[in-house]
Amino acid sequence: MYAIVETGGKQVKVEEGQEIYVERLDAEAGDEVTFDNVLFVGGDDVKVGAPYIEGATVKGKVEKNGKGRKVLVFKFKRRKRYQKKQGHRQPYTKVVIEKIDA
Repeated sequence: MYAIVETGGKQVKVEEGQEIYVERLDAEAGDEVTFDNVLFVGGDDVKVGAPYIEGATVKGKVEKNGKGRKVLVFKFKRRKRYQKKQGHRQPYTKVVIEKIDA
């Protein structure tokens, strides 16, 4: 059984036991999180939401919070002596999916 959930403005396909990286959640390591915005549940019994499935939840456990790899942003205008270098590290939360209730 798998599900498609919406979190952090993105849609993620999840299965039980899977580790996913999502946008930073307001939870500490070891906390339980529940995703209520379930768009689709697949498997033997298929359910499609409009836009969400009523009463369906996906439960997971936060494993850790962290930052991704550094992405360099370099702006440059030729012949104008303008250049700007900036780095960015996107924060994430690593979640292990424990149960899909549909």
